[in-house]
Amino acid sequence: MHLYLIGYRGSGKTTVAQHLSKLLGWPAIDADVVLEEREKRTIKQIFEAGGEPLFRDLETSVLEELAARSLPPQIVALGGGVILREKNRRLIRHSGAAVWLKARATTLWQRISTDPTTGDRRPNLTASGGLEEVYRLLEIREPLYRIASRWSVDADAKAPARIATQIYRRLGSLRREALVRRSTC
Repeated sequence: MHLYLIGYRGSGKTTVAQHLSKLLGWPAIDADVVLEEREKRTIKQIFEAGGEPLFRDLETSVLEELAARSLPPQIVALGGGVILREKNRRLIRHSGAAVWLKARATTLWQRISTDPTTGDRRPNLTASGGLEEVYRLLEIREPLYRIASRWSVDADAKAPARIATQIYRRLGSLRREALVRRSTC
């Protein structure tokens, strides 16, 4: 089973995945990077060419490909809007478990606005852009992150290595619980 990291842009999914990779010995994959490499263009360029519907179709295709891989288990940092489609939430549930990295809108916006690659690679998703966009999209997405995830982790003020360690420990307790259930059956 794969471990998916979900959450809004700027929540730290890619960096946390890299730290978890070291702890678990599993490969870490950034689904957006896979998509950009496959398409040979940035997400921003994909949006410019075909809008959000084209991007979401490509995103689903990448998720299907990653979810179909059975071994080795992998840590997949997913794009912030992947949970918008029910099909994607089903794929996540049936091929692994998702952890939602939660952070406040102001924290996310601060991270996004200081990331030098965001402007070149990522489009605004609403006409307003900025902090207002983050608030508006979180209002839509938070219930879906909640539905799609097994649990959430506060990623607001913690270092990525600390978040990874917290997830690693939680995974250890889930494995122990599963072993106990199996031995009592």
